[in-house]
Amino acid sequence: MEDETKRPWGYYEILSDAPDHKVKRIYVKAAKRLSYQYHKRRNEHWFVVSGAGVATLDGEQIKLKAGDSINIPKHKPHRVKSAPEETFVFIEIQTGDYFGEDDIVRIEDDFDRV
Repeated sequence: MEDETKRPWGYYEILSDAPDHKVKRIYVKAAKRLSYQYHKRRNEHWFVVSGAGVATLDGEQIKLKAGDSINIPKHKPHRVKSAPEETFVFIEIQTGDYFGEDDIVRIEDDFDRV
């Protein structure tokens, strides 16, 4: 594990961090969800490794399970919620021109981080 960062919903590991991309393995605890957010400078592609959940992309609900993937264009609000009984694990591939955590614009958050 190269780098692990804890969050109230779970944690993530940084698998690759380069000038043209960043790759994370993200673990969302059972029944938890990420903030509803968007990014100004990066696109994301999520590939589900294990578990099940529901992504919200620009208001649309999309069920996800192991083997599924979804593209998240910059400026599109998104979040994911894990199923109640298991951890949801996905690989997030970021592309764009900036990958800092300060490129998160939170719209709604269960942990008062807006």
